[in-house]
Amino acid sequence: MARDMTVGKPFPTLFKFAMPMVLGNLFQQLYNVVDSMVVGNFVGEDALAAVGTTTSITFLFIAVAMGMGIGCSVVISQLFGAKHTDTMKSAISTSLIFMFLLGGALSLFGLGAHRMILNWIQVPENIFEDAAAYLRIYCMGLVFLFMYNILNSVFNALGESRFPLIFLTLSSALNVILDLYFVIRLKMGVPGVAWATLIAQGISAVLSFMVLLRHFRRIETEGKPKLFDGHLLTRMFRLAVPTTIQQSIVSLGLVFVQGLVNSYGSVVIAGYTAATKIDTIAINPMVQVGNSVSTFTAQNMGAGKTERVKSGLLSGLIISAGISVSLAILLFFFGGIFLNAFMNSRESAAAIGVGIEYIRVVSTFYVLMGTMNVFNGVLRGAGDMKVFMAATLTNFTLRVVCAHLFSATSMGASGIWWAIPLGWAVGVLISGGRFASGKWKTKKIIGAED
Repeated sequence: MARDMTVGKPFPTLFKFAMPMVLGNLFQQLYNVVDSMVVGNFVGEDALAAVGTTTSITFLFIAVAMGMGIGCSVVISQLFGAKHTDTMKSAISTSLIFMFLLGGALSLFGLGAHRMILNWIQVPENIFEDAAAYLRIYCMGLVFLFMYNILNSVFNALGESRFPLIFLTLSSALNVILDLYFVIRLKMGVPGVAWATLIAQGISAVLSFMVLLRHFRRIETEGKPKLFDGHLLTRMFRLAVPTTIQQSIVSLGLVFVQGLVNSYGSVVIAGYTAATKIDTIAINPMVQVGNSVSTFTAQNMGAGKTERVKSGLLSGLIISAGISVSLAILLFFFGGIFLNAFMNSRESAAAIGVGIEYIRVVSTFYVLMGTMNVFNGVLRGAGDMKVFMAATLTNFTLRVVCAHLFSATSMGASGIWWAIPLGWAVGVLISGGRFASGKWKTKKIIGAED
């Protein structure tokens, strides 16, 4: 099952590992879009708004799940690279148990406080009950969300990205089918979409666990690994907490930018919203390349092959550059075609013009974004979380500040778009400078005692 990335030629090894992650993420993006299309077309505008208004809340849950997943995967990858199978199995079982308990605790919290939270963010009365129903059902499935995330992280940590792709494809297809059945056939409305997500994610989590358990038992060890190791959990926390905080602050920063966009009226809002949906889908393959470089780095750091990490970085930069240049050309010249899928070309010509301007500005600098993610992947894989967090937060802080400063000039709303690549450029300087210094090599998480 496991892919040892401490041997073999770095480029083909990394490429074969990264591509399933890229494809899996595209599937995930696709079924999220279908969710919105089903609700918007078959239930109504208010229903779509009800689901949309919970996004900031659900993102925080996802941020915690992702942060913990990253913390666990880096430790497991380094132990795998060092061939410390006893400790690695303890790390896997510890992470699974903890994430199950954490997901359960947050589920109980959400079920008890979901209406209070919706009141706190001032959800309008006409969509409040639908929003409450969606969030309540979503919270019921948090255990599945957390288990699904950590299981994928474990597979990726072991260098096996095919299984997450298989299960994500299954989850995506099942979610779409259930969406259509619950909403169109059973007329369940917003709760139907929530139940579809819960069931699809639940089935995928259970199947993922069964497959991992089967292979887990095949891993030979010299002694009897601990089922739960508090010391290993502490190490995972040291990596996970900064990432979780970073994800949460990023969400808050985007809210501030959205507020600025809202001040320009409905035409700019519509163009920006459609363009950012396309932009999010486009940049995620580069994010996944960065995640694959993180696993490659962690395994080789564990094996003591720090010089091989440089080859992995170069390979990641080449792969990322190929993806970013291709997407930039596609969106720069044909972005309007994609925008037409979200808006009527005749009735929304002005909004489409705003969207095209956004896409052309941002896509031109996709190479910067991809480069930043590859350097960040090395820092994260090495366990150099303070600088990784500093680079990421500086990027987003600069984007928010410059968006306000630039838009206050004659640039107007266009200043918001130009602030994005500026943030990426600073992120590259920080993370790239850290890599060039070589100090990341001293951040190895595991030691001989493991």
